[in-house]
Amino acid sequence: MATVQFDKATRIYPGAEKPAVDALDIDIADGEFLVLVGPSGCGKSTSLRMLAGLEDVNSGAIRIGDRDVTHLPPKDRDIAMVFQNYALYPHMTVADNMGFALKIAGVPKAEIRKKVEEAAKILDLTQYLDRKPKALSGGQRQRVAMGRAIVREPQVFLMDEPLSNLDAKLRVSTRTQIASLQRRLGITTVYVTHDQVEAMTMGDRVAVLKDGVLQQVDTPRHMYDKPANLFVAGFIGSPAMNLVEVPITDGGVKFGNSVVPVNREAVKAAADKGDRTVTVGVRPEHFEVVGEGGSASSSLSKDSADAPAGLAVSVTVVEETGADAYVYGTVEVGGESKELVVRVDSRAVPEKGSTLHVVPRPGETHVFSTSTGERLSD
Repeated sequence: MATVQFDKATRIYPGAEKPAVDALDIDIADGEFLVLVGPSGCGKSTSLRMLAGLEDVNSGAIRIGDRDVTHLPPKDRDIAMVFQNYALYPHMTVADNMGFALKIAGVPKAEIRKKVEEAAKILDLTQYLDRKPKALSGGQRQRVAMGRAIVREPQVFLMDEPLSNLDAKLRVSTRTQIASLQRRLGITTVYVTHDQVEAMTMGDRVAVLKDGVLQQVDTPRHMYDKPANLFVAGFIGSPAMNLVEVPITDGGVKFGNSVVPVNREAVKAAADKGDRTVTVGVRPEHFEVVGEGGSASSSLSKDSADAPAGLAVSVTVVEETGADAYVYGTVEVGGESKELVVRVDSRAVPEKGSTLHVVPRPGETHVFSTSTGERLSD
């Protein structure tokens, strides 16, 4: 097993002005499961390919364990890669596919068979060892690709969106299997996905990339609770965090017809930058619904005795998932129409076209600088 280190690793493609990956700095612990996540074109796959030796590193370094592998060919890095398209040989059996790399390395047949059977047992593939890939389902093929990586006993697993070709239900079960398998084997793993739910459920830590730049690397829980900037706040979470630009006022921020108390230091930091507004983030589950003429939390103050508290949400769509219900609607903020998502009681779902008044729960707001996007609240 081994640690992995990206030390200001940069990749600039020929003819490009901007780096695809810009000074990436991440230290991955021995046995850790790290997920690289971000939108298409953010540099996550390029980062993985740099680690694999499939892309040149223009500056900086990459280390596996105590070895600098920046300029080593892939075969000398002691890594095993699992691809999105499985990359299985169609004319070979499952057993031959899993043991092919060992065969090329000159490992004795008996030892190859032993390792293949051990991996097949772990992956529940024993009964399929004599089949060809075309006789397998997508999930089974992906497990064969995993088995091919396992038998090599590498220092590092690299996985490039291995679940993208599977249907939704199979993705959920397979991601659980991969995470469980990685913990059993204890092999350092770097996993790339564009699916932030996948990232949050699988990784020991998650690294969010945008335009080749690392935005935040943290545990899933801490990243959800304290996103470092507006991009991470809007990317992590499903449905995404609501982000509303609101004016700063005495005692907090103006949230519709209510003044919501927020971190004083955050408001002061924004004011010191000359900002008159801040962007407040609220998760869909952290809104409190207050009825027409109803009373908001005692920590909120209303501007007018006649106007209902909080923001008036015009309900456009209601999604009922069984345990929860999500209201998608529009609000008027600063003369502009904004979309808002609110989780409501699944037993008391509002009608489409109705108006819902909501306020953030005290202590559940996130404050960001509107000008820089950086987090201001603790």
